[in-house]
Amino acid sequence: MKVEEAHSVPPFAGKVPLSLASEAAQLAEVLPHLVVEARNVAAQLQLGIHGRRRPGPGEEFWEFRPFVAGESTSRIDWRRSARDDRLYVREREWESASAHWLWIDFSASMHFGSRLAGRAKRDRAVLIGLALADLLVHAGERVGLPGRTHPMASRNIVMRLAEALLRQDRSGIDPLTMEALPESLPVKRHDHVILIGDFIMPMPLFAERIARIAHRGAKGTIVLVRDPVEEEFPFAGEFEFEALETEETWRVGEAQDIALRYRERIASINEEMRRIALKHGFGFVRHLTHRPAAETLLALAAMIGGQVLPAHSSLGATP
Repeated sequence: MKVEEAHSVPPFAGKVPLSLASEAAQLAEVLPHLVVEARNVAAQLQLGIHGRRRPGPGEEFWEFRPFVAGESTSRIDWRRSARDDRLYVREREWESASAHWLWIDFSASMHFGSRLAGRAKRDRAVLIGLALADLLVHAGERVGLPGRTHPMASRNIVMRLAEALLRQDRSGIDPLTMEALPESLPVKRHDHVILIGDFIMPMPLFAERIARIAHRGAKGTIVLVRDPVEEEFPFAGEFEFEALETEETWRVGEAQDIALRYRERIASINEEMRRIALKHGFGFVRHLTHRPAAETLLALAAMIGGQVLPAHSSLGATP
């Protein structure tokens, strides 16, 4: 007997089977809603990251200030000065040399979502990524998508990254061929990479690719996204499981007979991923999609802001 306890979502927009036409029409609106939700979540946590916002070399406008005698007249903003009886200088916002890079896993397994969660892992990963980007930019940092955008300090960072993600999803790349973690990322020394996904891949390969990032001198934070069903295995009776990234199926005569072994195995995988992260000095946060995104954002804000979380945190910092 096959029972539908979970579902897989198609891309945000694009060609899908006719049977999924209705769902695809709704998915065209998913990203704008995630943008709004990301901004709302970030707004609740604006003080979570200790920022470095101040005037200095950069591209974004900071403020107008009165012209000081002795400064170069080339710095005067004549349009602003024309509206008053004094001269003003346009200050730009300081930008750090390093950058924060968001890698969001769009492989096929991320399109999974159970009835317990109510949404796909992909959608929650996007939400966390966009909200974190908003927090970082408001703290004076630059954020980009590796291979998709340059690092930006735009106050409209959520929408700009969302547009870049939408272009990625419309690129026609088959999710079955997308990697959970790429072979290499274009990051520099002292950059910070935030990796968000389920990272369903051989553990030696995961360890190798994390090591490559670390060897480039970059810092990192791993956000492991899991559906509660993947951790709890709340099944009983006969079930047939279908793989999302292969054509394999797995039929179980009595799910309860393997439940304990399954939970022990998934816990072992989680702990191994955490160990690999800590070995390279990376942060590690685990997020279950039936929990509020704000919990994980709070843990990330504390971690990136330099506040060390306890080894076993209720916010999901460890398995």
